[in-house]
Amino acid sequence: MKQLPLTKQQLIAAMISLSLGSVAQAALTINGSTETASSARLSWGGADSLSEARNIMYKSNGSAIKKVDNGYGTTNITNSSSFASSNNTARYNTTYRGAFGSSDMIPISTDSRSVAVIDAETGESIYEKDADIARPMASITKIMTAMVVLDAGLDMREEITLDPEDFVGPKRASSRLKSGDRLNRAEMLLMALMKSENPAAKSLARNYPGGYNAFIRAMNRKAQDLGMTTAFFGDPTGLDKRNVASSNDLVKMVRAAGNYDVIRRFSTTKSYDFFVSNYSSGNRTYKANNTSSLVRAGDYPIGISKTGFINEAGRCVVMETRVNNRPAIIVILGANSSATRWGDAKNILNSLATRRTV
Repeated sequence: MKQLPLTKQQLIAAMISLSLGSVAQAALTINGSTETASSARLSWGGADSLSEARNIMYKSNGSAIKKVDNGYGTTNITNSSSFASSNNTARYNTTYRGAFGSSDMIPISTDSRSVAVIDAETGESIYEKDADIARPMASITKIMTAMVVLDAGLDMREEITLDPEDFVGPKRASSRLKSGDRLNRAEMLLMALMKSENPAAKSLARNYPGGYNAFIRAMNRKAQDLGMTTAFFGDPTGLDKRNVASSNDLVKMVRAAGNYDVIRRFSTTKSYDFFVSNYSSGNRTYKANNTSSLVRAGDYPIGISKTGFINEAGRCVVMETRVNNRPAIIVILGANSSATRWGDAKNILNSLATRRTV
């Protein structure tokens, strides 16, 4: 049989797959197993491990992670006894060298307004473009929303009903959800991270201890704890144009989010069929797909992902990846179109695949 030549994209994908080895093939490992620090931190999400992610939340009431990365220093992860080894705890330590200093820069140019790419193993910048300027982040906000929800240790099985106020925000936004829809907290979180449904994020904040305003305060307090000096959060959805942060600060947020297995798995789930209950309009199935075309396609190893868009922010995306056996965090803000956003992302990912490593 005649073999057809590989396309450039197929060749790049093959290089990435070879560099990943067994990490790319395996389902995401639950933190708390007796794995190394690297595999515990850099585990990968996906639809195959979605049921495991829900089990984590149901067993731990959402508090699987006790302490998370502060965004710029040493990471200490302490897991609850549900997932720990025989001594009831499991600690992993990952140290990042320095701040955003010089490193082996990847030779690319990007069209988005602000971009940051860091080597997550060293914490060093390998590409920056206006990375210290605070910009609107749109639905990238929902990563912070998810961390605040999980930090609260709430019962993820508790049913939440969408109210009319969950559909009111700083901007009009389309939604396939309806007032009166009922999902449990876990499903609302999956809906917010994977499908980026704004009413789901709003309902999670409204059902936070102390209410909506307490949730917003917790978001900003969390940002301060992570050293996000340029960040401000005015709402949990990202529809508020006041939600801003620099690309370098969003790197800190993504790094911290990497310590939450649930965020890894939910944000990289390709699709999910939700069974939605509603007393008024009847029950229905909501078939949802991930908002990231890269996650849906599955051509690249992506461990965390979140997209965003409002007019003021442009097209945005953050992600964590692992190429050439090295982890990287990518932040892209202010692309003028989806084509620009995904073009810049693929350019970065392909450059990482051919990057010289020490």
